[in-house]
Amino acid sequence: MEILGIDIGGSAIKGAPVVIETGELATPRFRLPTPEGGKPIPMIDLIGEIAQNFQWSGPIGCGYPGVVRNGVTLSAANVSKKWVGLEAARLISEKTGCPTRVINDADAAGMAEMRYGAGRGRKGVVFIVTIGTGLGTAIFSDGYLLPNTELGHMEVGGEDAEWRASDAARKREKLSWKEWAVRFNRYLNWLEKLFSPDLFILGGGGSHRYNEFSQYLKVSTEIVTAQLLNDAGIVGAALAGLPLLEGATERQADQAG
Repeated sequence: MEILGIDIGGSAIKGAPVVIETGELATPRFRLPTPEGGKPIPMIDLIGEIAQNFQWSGPIGCGYPGVVRNGVTLSAANVSKKWVGLEAARLISEKTGCPTRVINDADAAGMAEMRYGAGRGRKGVVFIVTIGTGLGTAIFSDGYLLPNTELGHMEVGGEDAEWRASDAARKREKLSWKEWAVRFNRYLNWLEKLFSPDLFILGGGGSHRYNEFSQYLKVSTEIVTAQLLNDAGIVGAALAGLPLLEGATERQADQAG
């Protein structure tokens, strides 16, 4: 079976049909740059273009960069504040003509890694951290997700963690990998103290350069890199749409987890 997964980001919106049995993309992904300002209607129009590109008529799952509850986007990180309080799932469904479920983007990436990637078969507390424009987080306990953690916005050293330790911060301040890693290591140390995880999985674009900064990370928790790389958000978004194949409404799917 296939579900269209769409990863909504501050710099790009990308999607592809996903083969749920294997977690593989059925076709190459289709990517469009996020419109300047990140306002909802222009972005939802692009989601419609992605669905149209694949001539899609089935369920759609979307990963969104912020808190999502029952299809409503309740925060906005790296996109317009006009997303706050928006019935995003309903609007996307109306635009595409397809049943749609929307979840937090880091939760989506985490779901993909836990089912198909580095977290497969792992028990205990698994912490996914995505390193990109922001810092996304997803926590799983024995495979069960605690949704919408958004711990990239935890205060570390008096500042929002992602403002200092995201890949965007590294580029903005022109930090060396070592300089950036010192900041990121401090962030991981705080997560370790608060949650005592059994495993950190590092994903997002920044994780592709893991060999350049791994030696500067000093935590006792095991660290591995994500296996699905840039496809994790799309694959996990598709997984979020799985209950819709069984006829559940978007709200029912969220309540069922």
